[in-house]
Amino acid sequence: MSVQAESWHGVPQAPPDSIFKLTAAYKEDTFPQKINLGVGAYRDDEDKPWVLPVVKKVTEILLNDPGLDHEYLPITGLPSFTSAAAKLILGADSPAITGDRVASVQTISGTGANHLGALFLSRFYGFGEGGRKVWLSNPTWVNHFAIFNNVSIEPITYPYYDPDTIGLAFQPFLNTLRTAAPRCVFLLHACAHNPTGVDPTREQWGQIADVILEKGHYAFFDCAYQGFASGDLEGDAWAVREFVKRGVPLLVCQSFAKNAGLYGERVGALHVVAPTKEAAQRIKSQLSVLQRSEISNPPAHGARLVSLILNDQTLFDEWKRDIRTMAGRIIEMRKELFRLLSEELKTPGNWEHIVNQIGMFSFTGINSEASQALTEKAHVYLTTNGRISMAGLNTHNIRYFAESLDKAVRGQL
Repeated sequence: MSVQAESWHGVPQAPPDSIFKLTAAYKEDTFPQKINLGVGAYRDDEDKPWVLPVVKKVTEILLNDPGLDHEYLPITGLPSFTSAAAKLILGADSPAITGDRVASVQTISGTGANHLGALFLSRFYGFGEGGRKVWLSNPTWVNHFAIFNNVSIEPITYPYYDPDTIGLAFQPFLNTLRTAAPRCVFLLHACAHNPTGVDPTREQWGQIADVILEKGHYAFFDCAYQGFASGDLEGDAWAVREFVKRGVPLLVCQSFAKNAGLYGERVGALHVVAPTKEAAQRIKSQLSVLQRSEISNPPAHGARLVSLILNDQTLFDEWKRDIRTMAGRIIEMRKELFRLLSEELKTPGNWEHIVNQIGMFSFTGINSEASQALTEKAHVYLTTNGRISMAGLNTHNIRYFAESLDKAVRGQL
């Protein structure tokens, strides 16, 4: 009698990713006025992907570099990239950098940074009486749940978004920080909160830091939108830098997908801020071991592109101009959408949150029925929670969207 090999009959069919499913439905739609407001990728005013001019320039530089080869990078990445990336997010004069207290590793964009950071915590963080849990904002980027579950850290949520004000539920958030068991891990969005576009003020960040220090919590920062949020690289890094200055224990996940338009190159970094130089060296050694077992070495091309930009002042200045172009276009779309809804269409409700929110995404505040009606009847593709990508709006489609949204709110679609 022979033994049958595994036939995988017990493997269940997993549901498709909701965002990519939305994109697939959009692509199949033949309606001429269809709009895709689901995927978080920048589009120009012609609804086309935009390769930053500075990226085109550095690509040419690399193509014409006779000394360029395709050898492996070090396990922890391209040193000229990781050191410059750390200075970008933490500040060149950061006490953590001047004290050699930062363990930096190149990762597979921000997703890889989140995973490596979560994996490191799962192996080495001394979780307190609250157990092996991480607190995530409600709502958050949905992939956060899968990332932490995959390393056996249970994700739980803290209050963040207040649907009544379409703003920050600050006091409930602060109360959760205070009442949570000591030494908990809290994941914080450094700027341009995904998916709500609602950020704490600087004063509120200060109060958050106070409680984290008081309770001995650990801050797990996810920063996917530095510069892209407001057009100001320095301003968008303020919360992270303030926490470092105040001695809050933390790590930072960093992505260059949005602010450099390098979505497919998967350029990111993880920075763990340690209390001492010696601790940073030990942490980096363990991050190297973890990285080696998973990807061995990170990809070179995107890191070389970003390294050239960050380490050359002329290219860096050009990049900042490109970032201001992207952020500025999105801000203009926010202003125009607010104007159309509030002044021209007189859409029921208060729409100030459209201009008060920041970054690529906006929580419109509409319910799931209105969201589904927009997709099914107006061919406007958005998530059922009412989140839209502002980058999907442009001068050619914003009026159609505003009129469709107005009808959905009035129940007339």
